[in-house]
Amino acid sequence: MADEAVGLDPRRWWTLLVLCLCITVIGVDNTILNVALPSIVRDLGASGTQLQWIVAGYTIVFACLLLTAGSLGDRFGRKGTLGFGLAWFGIFSALASQATSPGQLIVARGLMGVGGAFIFPTTLSILTNTFSEPAERARAIGIWAGVSGIGIAVGPLAGGLLVEHFGWASVFFINVPICAAAVLLVRAVVPRIPSSSDSPLDPAGAALSILALVPLLYAIIEAPDRGWADGIVVASFGAGIVMLAVFALWERHTDDPMLDVAFFRDPRFSAASATITITFFALFASTFLLTQYFQFVLGYSPLKAGLLLTPVAVGLMVGGPLAPRGVERWGTKRVVAFGLVIVAACMACYGSDTLMSSFGFGIFVRFLWGFGMGITSAPVTESIMGSLPLHRAGVGSAVNDTTRQTGGALGVAVLGSIFLAHYHAAMGALGFLPEPQRRLARESVGTSLAIAGRLPPDLGLQLRHTARAAFLDAQRFTYTFGVSIILLALLVAWKFLPARPPAPSIVADERVDALAVAIEDIVG
Repeated sequence: MADEAVGLDPRRWWTLLVLCLCITVIGVDNTILNVALPSIVRDLGASGTQLQWIVAGYTIVFACLLLTAGSLGDRFGRKGTLGFGLAWFGIFSALASQATSPGQLIVARGLMGVGGAFIFPTTLSILTNTFSEPAERARAIGIWAGVSGIGIAVGPLAGGLLVEHFGWASVFFINVPICAAAVLLVRAVVPRIPSSSDSPLDPAGAALSILALVPLLYAIIEAPDRGWADGIVVASFGAGIVMLAVFALWERHTDDPMLDVAFFRDPRFSAASATITITFFALFASTFLLTQYFQFVLGYSPLKAGLLLTPVAVGLMVGGPLAPRGVERWGTKRVVAFGLVIVAACMACYGSDTLMSSFGFGIFVRFLWGFGMGITSAPVTESIMGSLPLHRAGVGSAVNDTTRQTGGALGVAVLGSIFLAHYHAAMGALGFLPEPQRRLARESVGTSLAIAGRLPPDLGLQLRHTARAAFLDAQRFTYTFGVSIILLALLVAWKFLPARPPAPSIVADERVDALAVAIEDIVG
């Protein structure tokens, strides 16, 4: 009754529970796949580049459609949009489980990304509109960010069990019952939030955003194999940059923009978006490399590899809900900076085989990594959502998720590309191998070890030693580069992220003037 007296939705905490289940679907899918990658290499013969596309193909489609999906949710209703996304995701997860080649799996994963794009932003949009009181909304977002760690925890564990007993295809089919249960709960519990006629449709903007991201990410993923100076790679980079500029110009001048670029005049919005992009750049790439390190270098089973990833999830679940309390006491800037310092220190440790092969120390470092991510992502998410009007919550959520997923895709693409290029170089000429095996043995650590198993014992042992040494060398180099990326996020957050939300009395013109000063600082 007290809730009703002050205008609060009495079902809001049950709604949050259902929304957390929905985002768990996405979290489980991302981490469960990482555990299955070595099995996919063995069963489908996927190359190193194809592995990147299996991971990044979903993320590219997902990131490209987030803004469109968020806009459609604002315009036509978030509850229906969420139900559609869950159903679509479940259907194409079932089809992915039936793939018989890397190409089929890449296509199915891309189509799963369509469903994911309608799920993730809609959950945060519904949450923002359901929790109308600012302090309570910040706590709910902290829980939402922390519970995303449940998917990261359940994914590797479930993936290890499923791969060992039922094969890699089961890691996709498991999404079907989860999505079915989520659809029923959404219909029963989640309130129907009125759509807004103030949320415009912008088909041209949607198309331009897709045409900007696809060639840019394609170039980054293909560069290691084709070469950074390859004509297709250079042309794709150029096309992506040009289309990104055209998208920004269109959104600035159209009467009904899908993404109002004026949002970026608020440093609370723009600095938070930049910080979360760079942070998830490191998260996705580190997980991509870490699962291969566990199975290919340390020789762990998929189940053990999954178990060893769970400390990251536990850290996320601890750090996310604690972050709002820290923000209330010390401010957003300090909490985010503290989290990023932890993440950078942990990534530096990731590059050490001596440290990460230690069972106890490795668990501790991965827990700290997740804790740092949790206390970083919750405050910046609240900054993004709290800086926008409620009727644009869908687009705001889409921006938050686009930055995460684009950062993640870029992380897998860029750091994965850097890793592969360094691995190829570290493998050397392989003069001790017969000519037909040399090129294939340099492709990836997975193909190297597979070929070693078919060679005479002495040559096989030499190839395994060379491949593992090359992997560790490339890993050290890549994680060192990753540390510099995290330090860049720290610089952005410390310089431009406001310590506190602006007071309600501050008018829009004053906020624009504050941004102008910040821009002058950058230029100067």
